[in-house]
Amino acid sequence: ALLAYNAVDFDDLINLPVFLFQQAPERLQHWQQKLRYLLVDEYQDTNTSQYALVKYLVGERHGLTVVGDDDQSIYAWRGAKPENLQLLQQDFPHLQLIKLEQNYRSTSTILHAANTLIANNPHVFEKTLWSELAEGEPIRVLKTVNDKAESERIINDIIDHRLRHQSEYRDYAILYRGNHQSRQLEMALQQADLPYKLSGGVSFFSRTEVKDIMAYLRILINPSDDNSFLRIINTPRRKIGPSSLQQLASFAQQQQLSMLDAIADARLSEQLNKAAAEALQGFYRWLQQLLQQLENGDTLQIIDEMVDDIGYEAWLHQHSPSAAAAEKRMQNVRFLLDNLRQAMKREQQDDPEAGIKEAINRLVLRDMLEQQAEDEEDNQISLLTLHASKGLEWPYVYIIGMEEELLPHRSSIENDDIEEERRLAYVGITRARRQLCLSYASKRKQFGEVIDTAHSRFLDELPLELLDWAEHTEYSEEEIVAQEREHLDGLKRLFEDF
Repeated sequence: ALLAYNAVDFDDLINLPVFLFQQAPERLQHWQQKLRYLLVDEYQDTNTSQYALVKYLVGERHGLTVVGDDDQSIYAWRGAKPENLQLLQQDFPHLQLIKLEQNYRSTSTILHAANTLIANNPHVFEKTLWSELAEGEPIRVLKTVNDKAESERIINDIIDHRLRHQSEYRDYAILYRGNHQSRQLEMALQQADLPYKLSGGVSFFSRTEVKDIMAYLRILINPSDDNSFLRIINTPRRKIGPSSLQQLASFAQQQQLSMLDAIADARLSEQLNKAAAEALQGFYRWLQQLLQQLENGDTLQIIDEMVDDIGYEAWLHQHSPSAAAAEKRMQNVRFLLDNLRQAMKREQQDDPEAGIKEAINRLVLRDMLEQQAEDEEDNQISLLTLHASKGLEWPYVYIIGMEEELLPHRSSIENDDIEEERRLAYVGITRARRQLCLSYASKRKQFGEVIDTAHSRFLDELPLELLDWAEHTEYSEEEIVAQEREHLDGLKRLFEDF
């Protein structure tokens, strides 16, 4: 943020290119006279042009204050240069250095871990954060067999912790290196029916391809769902134009029928042209046949075949900017269907007679709750990237994916540029106020393949005496399900006692 003590409209100022001052010295003099004092916050995030702009505006005067932390410079990918802090000593030797080392947020344990980690980086200014708060709990380290088990273990841990401490959902945050990691978390949260908000990325259930397939699933359990009908009738295209759909909607309203049932009414054909009537009737016959198959066959296999039958993958390739983008979107569809299988398995553990309708209903409920949560972002678990977490804080923080080639990222390892990744981990650690938990998986699915992983070097750089490896156990999916059931039984007993 570029601010001043004078009342000046900065919209024009910020957009003025530096070369304008070079070409028009009178304009530079105009702004220098207007700005007696200049304050620049988050100075470690300034780029070369911004540094030059500040230098021009300050000129020979001493009215400059900057606030920054070279250990929190995590935006090199968009041009930020933490070395701008070092240039201040050269270009503004009159500046007085004031270190603000007392931290009012985190426990001493969390700060000690953060200090030890970041000490592995070279520094422009040496500093040591300290706190008058209590020593606090050790930093917990969790290991699971794979990324799916990692997400379920974290959500299970939050359920248990919240029950024991009577805390609020808003007290918890789950941080990760890349947006793609939120997908497993969202599904685990959906299975547990926990409220959450996703920041700095697109929610899994908000993706177009997921909404499309969810609409097909809704139709399967409720053929009278007109909203879902309108979404899927031309996805992929079935050569049914807007005017034909409008006529169908009007006829359905007049006859007090759902749009799907209206297609079966022979009187509708009298109001439509032959091509549109045949296209609608063809869709109706296809869907009725599909519903009949679901009553008598392997429902999950039939749904897989449904996605193939409508040619959805080819549709994605036609409407995506690249083949890679289309494949990524198709992976989201496969992920949704995989989780439908998991939902059905869970439903049948409680009710052996449960079928596909119950599993789809669970996904639909999660989708509805998420849409409602967009307007009620109050008491929810926070999901966001480490980059997006900067400047925020929570009592309880989980950082997942503490693995080589993830944190630190593969590109940083290949370029021998680990320092910014370490600063990113430092930022994540210092978001926690009371408790911090770090997790990693032995195997992780990437680009459709399951790969073996190694835990992050940053775990080795933390003080061993501050880490609690007691739960350093690879939890299988079966063990996680058993723990979830145990916690649910505990909740039931709690309410019964109440």
